[in-house]
Amino acid sequence: MKYLSQLSLWLFSAFISFAAHADVLVLVHGYMGSAGSWESSGVNGVLETNGWHQAGILAGPRLIPGPGTQAANKTYAVELPSLAPMMVQADHLQAMLRQVSTLNPGQPVIIAAHSAGGVVARIALVRGAVPNAKALITIATPHLGTGRAIQALEATNSSWPVGVVKNLFSNGLYRTVKNSHGALVDLTPARPGSLLYWLNRQPHPEIAYYTILRTGPVGLGDELVPAFSQDMNNVPALKGRSQVVALASGHSLNRKDGRALVDILSGSKW
Repeated sequence: MKYLSQLSLWLFSAFISFAAHADVLVLVHGYMGSAGSWESSGVNGVLETNGWHQAGILAGPRLIPGPGTQAANKTYAVELPSLAPMMVQADHLQAMLRQVSTLNPGQPVIIAAHSAGGVVARIALVRGAVPNAKALITIATPHLGTGRAIQALEATNSSWPVGVVKNLFSNGLYRTVKNSHGALVDLTPARPGSLLYWLNRQPHPEIAYYTILRTGPVGLGDELVPAFSQDMNNVPALKGRSQVVALASGHSLNRKDGRALVDILSGSKW
């Protein structure tokens, strides 16, 4: 009986220790992406293989449950209106993060965000919307903006009937990009009066920061975002606070990102 009691106590202590190390990972997609981007890219598959199970997809106030709702380490993918201005997207993300906290009271929350999703996530963080935040991991995010946003704005600044012709020959992409005018303005290079200029000077919470940076073929970044803009250490409010993981990859999510996330989440990069 004595040994049984000791065994029970050990098992209980082990359970408490295990539960205390459980984390929640929230996956935030980027511009023109969706919650499904993490699945189609293979990132979810890598996370699943390494013990991070899908607890669901958050689409507004609606939760689509996944098979991993009872897992210790779990992931939630969010569905944001990715063509909307960054502040509008941040409003949606904040509501979803509150829902995640309600579903997982007291558990640390890690946010992994791709591309423009990293800007949205930082807005939510500086607003204090994630009380249990543990870390932010951004992937190919234009923290200092990107000239590609300016090019997209200029390319879609056409009046009728030129715009109609452009839309026809782009299979509707012209109209989609034109409808994202607010988001593109928010992603232009930081300058006084711009969203990024304001955001990059706001106090950020004392959590861990990780930059998964695309070096590109010559180390200057990917086809959409320069390397210096991706590095959170170049954000005035975050200088020296972000660890950097460099990947020779294009802008889109891929399985390499899954591997990098696993390395960070496992503690080898903490």
